[in-house]
Amino acid sequence: MIFDSHAHYDDEAFDEDRVMVLKELKENHIIGVLNCGASIEGARASVNLAKENDFFYAAVGIHPEFADKFDDSMLKELEELADCEKVRAIGEIGLDYFHEENPSREIQKKVFRTQMQLAKKLSLPVVIHDRDAHEDTLNILKEFPEVKGVVHCFSGSVEFARECLRIGYYIGITGVVTFKNAKKVVEVVKEIPMDRLLVETDCPYMAPVPYRGKRNRSEYIANIIETISSIRSISVEEVQDNTIKNARELLKIK
Repeated sequence: MIFDSHAHYDDEAFDEDRVMVLKELKENHIIGVLNCGASIEGARASVNLAKENDFFYAAVGIHPEFADKFDDSMLKELEELADCEKVRAIGEIGLDYFHEENPSREIQKKVFRTQMQLAKKLSLPVVIHDRDAHEDTLNILKEFPEVKGVVHCFSGSVEFARECLRIGYYIGITGVVTFKNAKKVVEVVKEIPMDRLLVETDCPYMAPVPYRGKRNRSEYIANIIETISSIRSISVEEVQDNTIKNARELLKIK
């Protein structure tokens, strides 16, 4: 059994066969999926997917890539969408300094703080996007000690992971952990307490070996779990059980 803590099944990569894919997920023992909005359109689609599929839940938020599109009406709509019982987090939100064409750092930080404030107001966890912005991300997370969540697709150092854990965050591990050059994330996996570890696809992206370069999907998390099992020298079942329990606790799913 698998709980995929970060997916984008609203993505156009699934437009041609989405109904079939979701049916297969359920048949293949995917017991939970958190579908994360990146744009306002993605947030709406995530809520609809959660309403239509009993094992889906939604996160609603604006990715830093679209921070310059964020306005008061969008904030109001996010709060309205979060009123749905299947919405369990605000996300994916955060900072992305990797792409030069992204909005300015100041705009990203302003929108990040606004959405953190929304999460605080609604008592919801957050799904954090952090790419090449570790210091600013951590500083803003520390401004909101009441808010907890997950740093998804974790790409930082062991030291950064320790800081995130110290302030109450979970660490999300993707298919990158299966890549040959994934030394940094392997060291992080060795360090993370098993009660703070989540597994995710970030599908349709980040497919693990041996599917690297193909469209990702939740069943492939089995390869991530096997890799973590090997790194930690524990059973696959222990990794499965802990990651499912952790996802349910973070998202308050009984």
